[in-house]
Amino acid sequence: MVNFNSAVNILEVVQVSPPSSNSLTLPLTYFDLGWLKLHPVDRVLFYHVPELTRSSLISKLKSSLSATLLHYLPLAGRLVWDSIKTKPSIVYSPDDKDAVYLTVAESNGDLSHLSGDEPRPATEFHSLVPELPVSDESARVLAVQVTFFPNQGFSLGVTAHHAVLDGKTTAMFLKAWAHNCKQEQEALPHDLVPSLDRIIVHDPTGLETKLLNRWISASNNKPSLKLFPSKIIGSDILRVTYRLTREDIKKLRERVETESHAKQLRLSTFVITYAYVITCMVKMRGGDPTRFVCVGFASDFRSRLNPPLPPTFFGNCIVGSGDFDVKAEPILEEGEGKGFITAVETLTGWVNGLCPENIEKNMLLPFEAFKRMEPGRQMISVAGSTRLGIYGSDFGWGKPVKVEIVTIDKDASVSLSESGDGSGGVEVGVCLKKDDVERFGSLFSIGLE
Repeated sequence: MVNFNSAVNILEVVQVSPPSSNSLTLPLTYFDLGWLKLHPVDRVLFYHVPELTRSSLISKLKSSLSATLLHYLPLAGRLVWDSIKTKPSIVYSPDDKDAVYLTVAESNGDLSHLSGDEPRPATEFHSLVPELPVSDESARVLAVQVTFFPNQGFSLGVTAHHAVLDGKTTAMFLKAWAHNCKQEQEALPHDLVPSLDRIIVHDPTGLETKLLNRWISASNNKPSLKLFPSKIIGSDILRVTYRLTREDIKKLRERVETESHAKQLRLSTFVITYAYVITCMVKMRGGDPTRFVCVGFASDFRSRLNPPLPPTFFGNCIVGSGDFDVKAEPILEEGEGKGFITAVETLTGWVNGLCPENIEKNMLLPFEAFKRMEPGRQMISVAGSTRLGIYGSDFGWGKPVKVEIVTIDKDASVSLSESGDGSGGVEVGVCLKKDDVERFGSLFSIGLE
């Protein structure tokens, strides 16, 4: 691994507002409230454009961001929760000069190194994404950072409050911004215009109140938007990208079809990929086979509700699933692919349980499970998706050469996305210590032979 001591210098922070528009108040739904105090999701997109000048880059990004915010007004606002309100709301007010804070920076680092697949210190990415100011009563919704790499290109860091938008909404916004920048027009295609209607989200069991009561209980019995503390990341944590080609996924799928005796298995790209990653992660840790592992993922529920929400629904519409007490033993079982087959069968059961009737149980379960979980339990979760199409974010200088979800180093998750080259494969991002990187990489490669 090559160690590059790069520096990122902040040049300015500017406020980008939408064109003249009215005030807006958007209440959170129970889908949003499930993520209220979790840390924001940080993404960074790398673009290789050697001939680009900083002035032309910033000018185009600022003007197109302003035009895009006209459609995405909540992103220019604040999340507000004061003692008078029963629940938080997103508030945008031009009178209060609400805006998105855009940080302009420059780096002397190597863009090709940062956007590669090889092990890189995870901390190198922290200076490429901005922070969101958060207090008890107020939190910014979105912040962006443009980092210029002279004679190489730029990176676009996006920090999004998880209680305001999920991965699908973030991807929709990025593609809308890219469209406006590339086409130099304010009109958006229908599939990039968000639906801000909240009345269509029904709460027949009072799940909103139950979630709010749990968050208040976790904050010394008072309303507070302050986030749970994030884990401190040391220089020994490395970020690596592994890849499954379309052929790899086909081979793994055929292995399951041949060796599993279970009926009606889900053999989607997500199930195959995540089951394979779970298997490698559990075997990498090894240890006592009777130990428990916490495994989870979140699924888009827009089309699963009855009636379904529009695909362009703005906000969160994801529900977590999985198990906090997965036994390691079946996955550690020796034999040709037995652990992987077990993981596929287990994931199938969880995916089959993704229905409206299970929303409340799945959203309340983590509050109780984390209270009883012993320190040091292995946690495996997923950030991102192979269906978001983030690599379609072309601002006029070509598609990103790499997209990274920076926050996977803080919450023991792995990132999944479609391959940037459009080949139908999957990119798997992990953040591990050096010895674990070597063990995981070896398991990942051997399993595909």
